[in-house]
Amino acid sequence: MSQVVNPFISVGIDVAADSSEMAIALPSLQFLDKRSFRIYHNKPESLSAAVDKIKKAEEEYFMKVRIFMESTGNYHYPLFCFFRDAGFEADIINPLITNSSRNSNIRKVKNDNFDAKRIAKTGFDPNLKVSNMPTELVLNLRNLTREYYYLVDVRSSYVTKLSTQVSVAFPQFKGIFSELAGKTSLMILKKYTSPDEILKANPNVLAEEIAVTSRRRKTSVDKCNQIIQAANDAKTFGAGVETNFWNIKRFIQNIEFYDQQIKEILQQMKSIVDKHLDELFIQQVELLESIKGFGFISALTLMCEIGNFNAFSKPKQLFAYFGLDPSVNQSGKFNGNRMKMSKRGSKYARRVLYMAAVQSVGTTTNGAAKNPVIRDFYEKKCREGKNKLTALGAVSHKLCNIVFAVLRDHKPFIMKTPQQHQADYIASSDSCITALKLAA
Repeated sequence: MSQVVNPFISVGIDVAADSSEMAIALPSLQFLDKRSFRIYHNKPESLSAAVDKIKKAEEEYFMKVRIFMESTGNYHYPLFCFFRDAGFEADIINPLITNSSRNSNIRKVKNDNFDAKRIAKTGFDPNLKVSNMPTELVLNLRNLTREYYYLVDVRSSYVTKLSTQVSVAFPQFKGIFSELAGKTSLMILKKYTSPDEILKANPNVLAEEIAVTSRRRKTSVDKCNQIIQAANDAKTFGAGVETNFWNIKRFIQNIEFYDQQIKEILQQMKSIVDKHLDELFIQQVELLESIKGFGFISALTLMCEIGNFNAFSKPKQLFAYFGLDPSVNQSGKFNGNRMKMSKRGSKYARRVLYMAAVQSVGTTTNGAAKNPVIRDFYEKKCREGKNKLTALGAVSHKLCNIVFAVLRDHKPFIMKTPQQHQADYIASSDSCITALKLAA
């Protein structure tokens, strides 16, 4: 039986940074005005005029209004809150949905007036799926997690630049430390940038500085000797000029700056989380932390990208939301068998799941599997002829299933083999049958 939907007036808003275009459509798909109405965000009288125009349409046609606007990252949020606070029902649409109707016309048209009308028409689609607006807590934490990954990426770019300069000016130095951008390595390069400065330094002072910074007094003298030897070798092979050493110092300053920024963001995240420990959202973050391969940042980022988990009833919906679902390529008798991820969802969620997959299939320093169940699954895929990236994609899918199950059952993750899961399922089924027989 088809669901009866009460007729309504659809208002489509094409959002931009400083202004937006608004089109009002009747259920007959006729528009009240030939041209869309422009809303200036920095003019209160323009915003009030938009509200008056919408209310006038409600009174004239005796129908309620629903407002639709595309998700634009940040720009749509103030406008959404403004119309919601004014008493209207407002919904957010994924731009991919409205873009699919862009080519419904024979003519190629792309302007703000056309886009606003297209969004208004999309609002009448009975199968339209709208996005849930995140809570203030989720928005605060989402802003921080996305900024965190931005800062991490910028820092990584400066580490790469630093590595390039060191490779030219002091190539022997890179093999001494496991991490070029580590605390001890940066301290030495910042204070004794060139091989000449290291050779002029007092070896005892240098060894003491290494011991204090690294907190490894036993190996500090050995490290000091390695650095001095590398400085001597650089006299034979090394082509550092003045600007190389100047860049090394500048890149180190930038790395230290971003380290401080990342530290402050982490502190702010933890402060917000500590203030909302009783919230369901924070409890869900703690549940995700119980999954092997997930830490505080990855669990928090994934939950921020999910937002309201109640919007998902199946794991496949979560796959699609993250962009992990395969893109389909089929036409007539042709069936494309080289399918790739659609990558239409959150890039931050895919990044977290990929890194969690890499962690899950890895081993400890002793050679033991960090997650034996996931590693067995990964190795099985590799034995079946899948390349490593494809196998990691399958692991990401499996982790997504685990994430869904943990959030659905609201229980922490417990590592079980497929055989244990099957045995538990049979045991629970047997107990249910026994209970039914006793009840009868």
